[in-house]
Amino acid sequence: MGSQGSITIFPIPRPVAQMVTMGAVVAAFLLALLLNPKIQLRSSAYLLLLTLLLAVSIASSLRLESGLGALFRCFRFAMFVGTLWLVSRWWDDWLSLLRHHVRAFAAVLFTVALGLVIAPGMARPETYGGRLVGAIWPLTPPQIGFYSATMTGLVILLWLGNKTTRSSLLWLAVPGIALLLLSHTRTALLGLVGGLVVALLALATTSARARKLFARSVLVAGAGAVVVGSAVQAWFRRGQEDLSSLTGREKVWDALLAAPRSLEEEILGVGLTNKSFEGLPIDSSWLAVYQEQGYLGLTIVAAFLVTLLAVACLRPPSLPRAMALFLIVYCVIASYTEAGLGDASPYLLNLTLAAALLTRTKEAS
Repeated sequence: MGSQGSITIFPIPRPVAQMVTMGAVVAAFLLALLLNPKIQLRSSAYLLLLTLLLAVSIASSLRLESGLGALFRCFRFAMFVGTLWLVSRWWDDWLSLLRHHVRAFAAVLFTVALGLVIAPGMARPETYGGRLVGAIWPLTPPQIGFYSATMTGLVILLWLGNKTTRSSLLWLAVPGIALLLLSHTRTALLGLVGGLVVALLALATTSARARKLFARSVLVAGAGAVVVGSAVQAWFRRGQEDLSSLTGREKVWDALLAAPRSLEEEILGVGLTNKSFEGLPIDSSWLAVYQEQGYLGLTIVAAFLVTLLAVACLRPPSLPRAMALFLIVYCVIASYTEAGLGDASPYLLNLTLAAALLTRTKEAS
């Protein structure tokens, strides 16, 4: 869930929050090991590439250019990847995995909604421009946008595939969209729309409901662009005037790319960091991987994304395939302005779920 962000109702010292989040990763690994004592694993090209990325991260971090904190992040990354391997035993039960995934995201968002009800001023502070933050657990607007968009997209697709009820759609997707809009996270909204468009097109050949929803969505979007176009533009601008430079991100990106590097740093990077450069957030998965794991890391990240997309394109039309495409497309869109493809993150967790959905199973086929 992260350990930095807003001021919460009950003050949580940052070291305590970091210990909780780190402890959660270790606890997840131990729990997975307890449930899978014989260490039964499923072979996966995605997990193999992720393990290779971990090896590159360790090799780069051992040089200590980013300090001892890099080794700490490598340990967390190792626990994360190890847990994903242990959980691969249950990939055949894709529907159960999906439902647990949605419930976990819903639980996170429930704390956000509860904080908004209890302390609306604290949940939408002026320091974040009135954007929604976590008032119970420190969550930033981009994190809330990510959880909201992912949960909403998955619930809509589950409903289209008759795997959940209309009441679940209303209780989860509608609040999810509301929280997403309150977070003012443009990347999450674009990822949700782009991912759903691709998923609906993938379902269109086999689902009449998907075809109807897609057609209605196009009509609603066209009408909305005419009626509330100015309001949509105002929401996207968030009172900012420098959208052409991605609200200042390009300055950090240009400085990062212009920084002198040795050949070793070009190939392996400088080791895992807190995803910042000269004190400013990098806000790009590709540049963060280039900074931390070099060209070798970029090659591996591109390889597992291409692998997942290729497998998704080769699978016959089905609900699991459509949901996998939604998750993959969302992560690709978000990777441009959000970091997370090179270290333990919810983005890699979503891609792991996509890999599970693309596994050949009797139900999925």
